[in-house]
Amino acid sequence: MITRRTAMLASGGLMAPGLLRAQRAAGWKPDRPLRLIVTYPPGGVNDIVGRIVAEPFGAALGQSLVVENRAGAGGNIGTLAAAQADPDGHTILFGTTAMFGVNPVLYSNSGVDAARDFVCLGSIGEVANVVSAVPRRSQARNVAELAAEAERRPLVYGSVGNGSSSHLSAVVFLKMLGIQATHVPYRGSSPLVAAMLAGEVDFGFDTTATSTAHARAGALRPLGVTTARRASALPDVPTLQEAGLPGYELGIWFGFFVPARTPDAIVATLRQALMRTRTAQTTARLQGAFVEPLAIPAETLPAWIAAESSRWQQIARDAGIRAD
Repeated sequence: MITRRTAMLASGGLMAPGLLRAQRAAGWKPDRPLRLIVTYPPGGVNDIVGRIVAEPFGAALGQSLVVENRAGAGGNIGTLAAAQADPDGHTILFGTTAMFGVNPVLYSNSGVDAARDFVCLGSIGEVANVVSAVPRRSQARNVAELAAEAERRPLVYGSVGNGSSSHLSAVVFLKMLGIQATHVPYRGSSPLVAAMLAGEVDFGFDTTATSTAHARAGALRPLGVTTARRASALPDVPTLQEAGLPGYELGIWFGFFVPARTPDAIVATLRQALMRTRTAQTTARLQGAFVEPLAIPAETLPAWIAAESSRWQQIARDAGIRAD
């Protein structure tokens, strides 16, 4: 029912902004190409996964979805740009564990609060970190042997960066084993893997997406994966729970988000389109990139994201992590 006040505002050309957006959103369809902001450089797992899903997502909407890489400040530059975009459905953020679970601790004054500023369209996938021994430096063939080696001599391990998921995965790993090792942060997966292959560290934590090929070739020796289930890319590698660390479970998840101010009708259309990307072909492409598809039911998605974010934030606080 249209109230007298609504009619007056409309007839006077003074429609309230929220109501005007809602009316425009009814029966919404994108009228131009959309953009997907990925907050990391091209070539990494975030960029790869974003592009895999962007193609069928755009097709479901009848428009192309163009990936825009906006890297920097731990992902905050791209996240802020997405938060400030017009909430018209044409700007989508590729969201990650880091921006919801780690960045609030590392960058408390970044100007963006992912939990407040975005609404999730749906989860995309999950990737495990894998802890790998470097054959040129370590003789360890399982977690127990790595722990014993740490008792005999000082060990050095690498991560993809200070405060990254790989760093925090290692922090929990070392704490649960009761051992110490010197941390060397690299600026991303490619530099870390290069350093491991060169024998600069004894072991490292990196995603299955960028370590699997080297593990299969024998250049790295995988000891365990951080997720509760074994990675399909490395089915013979135990989970860290199976390797002797009960309760260890840390996965890196991805999802699509839009600014929280986006009208409900637009959000609903985008969610329906994203659901249509969950095909056997997309699943095969994700698994080909060593990513496990992840579909959290819409009704439980907000609570799931909140719980995951809280868990990662607590790990970061307990570790006393600070931004570089």
